[in-house]
This record gives sequence, C-alpha cells and structure tokens, in this order.
Amino acid sequence: MNHTNSFAKITTSKTPKFLFQLVLVFIFSICHLNGSAQQEKAFKPKKVYKSKQLIITQITQNTFVHTSYKQTDEFGNVPCNGLIVRKSTETIIFDTPTTDKTSAVLIKWIHKKLHCSIKAVIPTHFHDDCLGGLQAFDDNNIPSYANSKTVEYAKENKMAVPQNSFSDSLLLKLGDAYVTATFFGEGHTRDNVVGYFPEDHVLFGGCLIKTMDASKGYLGDANVAAWSATVEKVKKAYPQVKVVVPGHGPYGDQKLLDYTIQLFRNP
Repeated sequence: MNHTNSFAKITTSKTPKFLFQLVLVFIFSICHLNGSAQQEKAFKPKKVYKSKQLIITQITQNTFVHTSYKQTDEFGNVPCNGLIVRKSTETIIFDTPTTDKTSAVLIKWIHKKLHCSIKAVIPTHFHDDCLGGLQAFDDNNIPSYANSKTVEYAKENKMAVPQNSFSDSLLLKLGDAYVTATFFGEGHTRDNVVGYFPEDHVLFGGCLIKTMDASKGYLGDANVAAWSATVEKVKKAYPQVKVVVPGHGPYGDQKLLDYTIQLFRNP
C-alpha cells in the first residue's frame, strides 16, 4: 500500500515535467526535420520545352538553359547553350539561339508560357552560336547589348549587330534583382564576356568556359595564351557561384572553371 502510494506520488509529481520534456523534444524534432528538409530540398532541374531545334531546361527557380543546334563540318551537330534569367514578370537572355526561326520560338515560349516580357538579350561574343538569331529579337523590339568589340566584329562579319554596347561591364535591373555582363579578358575570342545572376548564384560562361572533359574546341579566333588567366579572374570574381553554364555541353559547378583553367594551362 505504501509502495503504491509512493509510486502514485512519484508519477503524479514527475509526469508534468516528463510530458513537458517530451513536448520540447517533439517540437525540436519537427523544427530540425523541417530545417533539414529545407536544406536538402534542392531544385530539381527539368525540361520544360523540347523540339528538334530547341530544348529549354529549368536549372534553378529563376534560370533556364536554352539549347539550340549548329551543324558544323568539324564537330557535327553541336548543341549551343544560352541562358534565360527571370525575376517577377521580366526576363533577360544571354545568347540567342542559332537561327532567327528558333529564336522566334524561344521568344514566343517566354511570352506564352512564362508570361514574361523580355527586357534584353546579351550576346556574349560575335560568333553565330551567340547572335545567330539576333534579328528575331530586333523584329520583336527587344533591346540588345554587347561588348563594344562584339559590335565591331559583328559589323565586320556582316552579321546582325547588337543595338547597344558597353566596354568592360554592364549591369541591368531585372525586377527587384539585377544581372551583370563582364569582360574579364580574352580567351575563346577577343570579345567574350560572361553573365552572372547573383540571386541564384548562376554564371553563364558561354564559350569561354568548357564543360567537363571537353576538348579545346574551335580556336580560330582564340587567345589560347590568355585563356587560363582570364578564367582565373572569373573564378576570383564569383566565389559564391553555384551553377556554371558553358557555351556547349552539360552545365555544372565551379569544377568547370577549374577544368577550363587546367585545360588551357597545359600546352
């Protein structure tokens, strides 16, 4: 009897504290799980459009890679990447698809599916895998911006010419965010720039940056001696970069910068 009373007294006196501890543990566990889930919940890339001429892949919440194709004698049918950056109801595009026809498809998709305007298009150098579809953007009254050297070379090669030029860097507002385009030095060409979207930590390296295990590719307009040093400057400028999109092939992370540096550091 005394043992029973004693046991009852112990349980009744300690139960509230015990329950309180259980509740705290439960709340802590839920918070911890939610926090872990948010940390582990990485965006899953997905194709959002596909045809024989154009593929659009969403790679972060607000960036999309557009891939079109260029038939070449030396490298075959080459996939050529560009980047769409979105914020609110505005977009900015780095590099056009390779043809006006494919560019028109991209423009229509952005208007109809993303329900966004296109604030600007920025070719990252003068080759036609960057501005081959520029006329379609002109036809849709979309402003274009490029390195002053890109404008010069486009004129020399009788290509569609970007409307606006900059010398070293460009900053464009996009919704309540911004994007940049910057010339860090010569590499794939004498005019190549890279684009950066700080909000999603996405770098569009264009043809200055190589995908993993790629060859050196076309070098007809390259400054091979300067290439590694230029990419080292890019790497130093964007230490927070998480996603790196090259001009050709699969995107990746900072390893693409390291790979490109080593590729052109070796003779």
